[in-house]
Amino acid sequence: MNFLRGVMGGPSAGPQPSGADTIQKLCDRVASSTLLDDRRDAVRALKSLSKKYRLEVGIQAMEHLIHVLQTDRSDSEIIGYALDTLYNVISNDLEEEEQEENSAKQVDDLGSQFTEIFIKQQENVTLLLTLVEEFDFHVRWPGVKLLTSLLKQQGPQVQQIILVSPMGVSRLMDLLADSREVIRNDGVLLLQQLTKSNAAIQKIVAFENAFERLLDIITEEGNSDGGIVVEDCLLLLQNLLKNNNSNQNFFKEGSYIQRMKPWFEVGDDNCGWSAQKVTNLHLMLQLVRVLVSPTNPPGATSSCQKAMFHCGLLQQLCTILMATGVPADILTETINTVSEVIRGCQTNQDYFASVNAPSNPPRPAIVVLLMSMVNERQPFVLRCAVLYCFQCFLYKNQKGQGEIVSTLLPSTIDGNSVSAGQLLCGGLFSTDSLSNWCAAVALAHALQENATLKEQLLRVQLATSIGNPPVSLLQQCTNILSQGSKVQTRVGLLMLLCTWLSNCSIAVTHFLHNPANVPFLTGQIAENLGEEEQLVQGLCALLLGISIYYNDNSLENYRKEKLKQLIEKRIGRENFIEKLGFISKHELYSRAAQKPQPSFSSPDHMMFDHEFTKLVKELEGVISKAIYKSSEEDKKEEEVKKTLEQHDNIVTHYKKVIREQDQELEELKQRINTLTSQNEQLQATVTQQVSQIQQHKDQYNLLKVQLGKDTQHHNSHGDTLQMNGIQTEEVSKLKEELEEWKNKHELLQGQLKEKDSLIEKLNSSQLEMGSTEQSLQTSRFGGLEHSHELQKELEMLRSQIQLQSAEISKLQMENQKLQVMSTATDPMLGDSGATAATSSELEARLEQEIKELKSQVKALSEEKESLKQQLDSSTSTIAILQDKNSRLEREVAESKKEQDDLLVLLADQDQKISAQKMKLKDFGVAVEDEDDTESGDQGDEDEDGDEEEQDENAVVSYHDN
Repeated sequence: MNFLRGVMGGPSAGPQPSGADTIQKLCDRVASSTLLDDRRDAVRALKSLSKKYRLEVGIQAMEHLIHVLQTDRSDSEIIGYALDTLYNVISNDLEEEEQEENSAKQVDDLGSQFTEIFIKQQENVTLLLTLVEEFDFHVRWPGVKLLTSLLKQQGPQVQQIILVSPMGVSRLMDLLADSREVIRNDGVLLLQQLTKSNAAIQKIVAFENAFERLLDIITEEGNSDGGIVVEDCLLLLQNLLKNNNSNQNFFKEGSYIQRMKPWFEVGDDNCGWSAQKVTNLHLMLQLVRVLVSPTNPPGATSSCQKAMFHCGLLQQLCTILMATGVPADILTETINTVSEVIRGCQTNQDYFASVNAPSNPPRPAIVVLLMSMVNERQPFVLRCAVLYCFQCFLYKNQKGQGEIVSTLLPSTIDGNSVSAGQLLCGGLFSTDSLSNWCAAVALAHALQENATLKEQLLRVQLATSIGNPPVSLLQQCTNILSQGSKVQTRVGLLMLLCTWLSNCSIAVTHFLHNPANVPFLTGQIAENLGEEEQLVQGLCALLLGISIYYNDNSLENYRKEKLKQLIEKRIGRENFIEKLGFISKHELYSRAAQKPQPSFSSPDHMMFDHEFTKLVKELEGVISKAIYKSSEEDKKEEEVKKTLEQHDNIVTHYKKVIREQDQELEELKQRINTLTSQNEQLQATVTQQVSQIQQHKDQYNLLKVQLGKDTQHHNSHGDTLQMNGIQTEEVSKLKEELEEWKNKHELLQGQLKEKDSLIEKLNSSQLEMGSTEQSLQTSRFGGLEHSHELQKELEMLRSQIQLQSAEISKLQMENQKLQVMSTATDPMLGDSGATAATSSELEARLEQEIKELKSQVKALSEEKESLKQQLDSSTSTIAILQDKNSRLEREVAESKKEQDDLLVLLADQDQKISAQKMKLKDFGVAVEDEDDTESGDQGDEDEDGDEEEQDENAVVSYHDN
């Protein structure tokens, strides 16, 4: 009863109400009745009283109801009543019309306290998970509702219990596959509460195939035309994906981004959208933004952006962007979504630049959006979304920046159509301060980290009025700044000028060339103005500091030292630094620094841009140090900078030489690989020929044995004739074999010539390699090894030719034996008169064939001699190559020694430069590393000629004005 007194707010007075007595009796029946029907009726009665007497039922019956869940699981009806009663006691979602307004907090505390009592025993939650597995509708549905209510009241504690429970999350995932829609839909609500702010459970749910099931439900319900079930599924998907890089990667790898495309298919008639459809589409757009949010890791965001382009999702979003009749809030969210899909992705940015609005004539989507941004009649949130889209289009997009700035240059202005540059200039100088600010920030993003465009923008001339000469854009900005316009306008113009002049000495020179600019800035900083003007004073101090830090001392009257003296006399260094600190201390500065998207509660709060806050953070410290530096320190800094530039030039030169040598080395390696492959092919050919020669030897030996046997066993005239016939056949076979041997020799001779040509090529490559330095050492050793390999191959060919010569000698011996055998057969032929003429013809034919064989053997002998001579010449060539290789090795050693000396000199120079850098750091100068300055040095050297000519023209124009 102490708990009851604490909840009701005081001690109990008087007798208990009749409802409490009834509840006590019912609890006694539940606890003591042996019949299941009696217990069931008692639990049913408690359920009916639980809404009206929530506190009493919760205090007296909770323990008994939990006992029923443990012991009466065989009866689904009593389990259902018990679960419904517990739900009524714990849940705060019931109708509370009867509750007084001052007791609302008490009701919330009541549900939380009952939940804490229930989950104090973790076995109760485990029991509830087991009951949710039951298929019976009267058990599963109230179990799902009760578990959802527990998660709402004590989410983190219940999440932890479910997480450590065996298969706890997996059991709940089965709810999405239930065929009964009411259970499936409540299962989605349960998973919403379960996955809130718990990355571990989110990962488990995702890997339990939640994405597939939820997307299937959304498709079945009709995508954006579906009801509240689609909304619940989208909210669950957001819980699973937001700030969870693992699930985002799983979503992308599972090709689920492609399934989002049908969500954004809208028809031509976009009038009369229901409130539910607007809500669904809004959540769908937010889900796309979750995947490409700038706060995600850059690699994950980039891969999702590419996937959205390839599956056509970006194209579908651009279609909504250019469609008519789309509700304003959906159009605004679509612009924000397209912004983040294209942010920093060159492919998507190029596609967006090619999108045209369905107008006559067609206009680029960027131009149409900018028209909305500078139109003061458009909603404020829409104008902010367009500005964000333009910023994302230009983010890390030098190509897009150049296209925007080119529309401002005199040579590209088209008088027949409105360009982006003209719209920005129009907004910059309009009477609406919000348009001034948006146009200034947009133009600043077109110049972000692009020194070339900052110089080109100096060429822009504006016609202020009829009859007056044109004025440069820079001059016009300073003129408006000095006219005392609204604070928002001046802040926007000062942010534009700071971005324009930072890291661009030529722009600083143009700015200082106007004699009215520096006095205006010093006057603004020195005055003691109100709190609203402090922000303008801080930005003026920043602009003056940039004019000092990036000053190249080209103007005698506005050198760094003179500007510092001016600050010391008119403002004071401490006062200047204090005014400079007004920027970073401002509340609106802190808000803008949090995220890239401009989100402001009202137009008056629209003061700072996210990228500009980065610039302030970068320059505030270096400007403060530069103000306190003396002229001697500036000179030392300039000397060190020159030394560093010289060192960077030397390093750049050697890096270029090393790259060239690496390319040459790769080419030589490719040539060696080609020669090696050719050598392997030739070796395979030689091996094949050796096997063929061995086969011919075996055939020849077999024929010789057969011929000997025939000579011994045939003594009669008929046998002699048969032997002569066989002999003639054998001679013809030997002739064919000699022809084959001749062909083999010709092939070998051709191969030997190819080897000689390879040697000559290698020799020429060795001579070409003589002109390189360090990188050719490896190729020389490779050529030497290759020469040894060729020498070995020539020796192998020589041995093969010797073997073939031996074979030829054997053939000659066999030929002589055949001649002797033919002579021995002459007497036998003479004894037979009847066959005298035939024998004479055979003898003549045999003699003629023997002569032909002798001539062929002689020719083969001559070819063998010529091959020997060629081998000798090849041997001498190899000796010459070895001599050249030895000379090359000596040259390599000498060049290596020279290179070691050069490395020693470079090491000494690096030590000196490091010492100079340390001195600079002691003086407070920010020294850039070599890798940071390397990419910029080359581009600056290439552009110096054109930049100086442009500067001269610009200075002349200023003098004329």
